[in-house]
Amino acid sequence: MHFLTTIMNEYGYLVLFLSITLGILALPIPMEAMLAYAGFLSFLGRLHWFGSILASAAGSTLGMLLSYWVGCKLGLHFFEKHGKKILIEPHRLNSISNWLGKYGNKLLIISLFIPVFRHFIGYFSGITRVPIKIYTIYTCLGSTLWVSSFIFLGKTLGLHWEIFIEEIKKYLILASVVLVILLLVIYLIRKLRNVVIETGTK
Repeated sequence: MHFLTTIMNEYGYLVLFLSITLGILALPIPMEAMLAYAGFLSFLGRLHWFGSILASAAGSTLGMLLSYWVGCKLGLHFFEKHGKKILIEPHRLNSISNWLGKYGNKLLIISLFIPVFRHFIGYFSGITRVPIKIYTIYTCLGSTLWVSSFIFLGKTLGLHWEIFIEEIKKYLILASVVLVILLLVIYLIRKLRNVVIETGTK
């Protein structure tokens, strides 16, 4: 983090853009902290808040589009061949595809706020062929909301930005764990319900 903030002091928007792009692609970059630091630099007058939002939202959108492209290139064939190794078999992918078709737009908006989940939704969206126009629109919207929240938080907190961002990260991690558990419960309930229906029809 210290290295990133140091070069961000020198190159500002470019470092912010690249770090968010690479972070979305699952490189270990503390993106919320980078965004809050950009807000802090805005508080000091070294960066403009609008330029910071523009650069980071563009980086987030680019990262999401790149992950979508990778998902498209991998496609179903990759998971048919290697899916069992990473516990994502074709029938599970079909379930994910149906789920994205039903809730995808809302997920694309909130997914960036959830660590880990945001790194995978782009790939799954590409694999399951979510329409690119819809994907881009909602990704842009979600990216703008996400980066704006943390940049304004850093700008508002000023000198205390680093203390509060650590606490917020804990809650975000907790939220991601709760979401994974909730999704697993929903999946198991639906699986059990289908088994009961199939048993009843025999």
